[in-house]
Amino acid sequence: MNGYAASSAGRPTSLSGVRIATWNVNSVKTRVPRLLPWLEDRQPEVVCLQETKLSDEAFTALLGEALAGLGYGFAHHGHGQWNGVAILSRLGLDDVERDFPGQPEFAGAAEARAISATCGGVRVHSLYVPNGREVGSDHFGYKLAWLDALAAVVGADAADVALCGDMNVAPTDADVFDPASFLGHTHVTAEERGRIAAFGLVDVVRERWPQERVFSYWDYRAGMFHQDLGMRIDLVLTSRGVADRVAAAWVDRQARKGSGPSDHAPVIVDLDAAPDGDIGPVVPPPSNPVRRGRGVRLPQSP
Repeated sequence: MNGYAASSAGRPTSLSGVRIATWNVNSVKTRVPRLLPWLEDRQPEVVCLQETKLSDEAFTALLGEALAGLGYGFAHHGHGQWNGVAILSRLGLDDVERDFPGQPEFAGAAEARAISATCGGVRVHSLYVPNGREVGSDHFGYKLAWLDALAAVVGADAADVALCGDMNVAPTDADVFDPASFLGHTHVTAEERGRIAAFGLVDVVRERWPQERVFSYWDYRAGMFHQDLGMRIDLVLTSRGVADRVAAAWVDRQARKGSGPSDHAPVIVDLDAAPDGDIGPVVPPPSNPVRRGRGVRLPQSP
């Protein structure tokens, strides 16, 4: 099926009063027992997944029937084992594109990090931006080149656009648990942050909650999640017209709890109507008060 399956559900073909979500699942095969109940519970109309870590054929074999039963069509781009991105939609999937024009390769190899489709009139991109590893490394240069190439595409894209995914960049110091702990590391450099700003799009969660402590990623190490020592690197960046339709924008922290979670939580954006009300920015709220983590070894540290 080449990673694509059309939806047979008779849903509206407009992103009016619908829920968009993005989630780095960190291996969809491992996360199936959590993903399917979450889809039934939260009822998103459009879902962007990252780090599926499956080939197109394996993704279809694993989830095709279950997703069809929930009313989702899907488009997937993956080579197996590493990376992998997908879009699930109840609003149709038009003009599916894997990768994007000018997308760089690393060490001569293409990586499955981007897929886009038009869902109800909005061009939706599911993105897994390269990590960058260490400042000044070949991986870091690759990350910057990747973001530059994406910015060139977005700048020429249609008016209604949503970039959704694990951007591996915390846009501001407010998006990490302790800025001092991140000095000299990736995810927070001026070069990376400048690339995100160059998209010229609206960070809808931060626009709605400008003063709030909001994270989407917590390392698996004991205590990081419960102490709320996290980062906000999973973003939904939209054109102004889409941003003006946002009725609620929040991080589903509940999905990071319990056994067998991803180290990322889903980010949810409701357009035009908010079925759960204008909740947020983190649902449920952090279980502990703000703490500083000076001296904590960062996940991306070598």
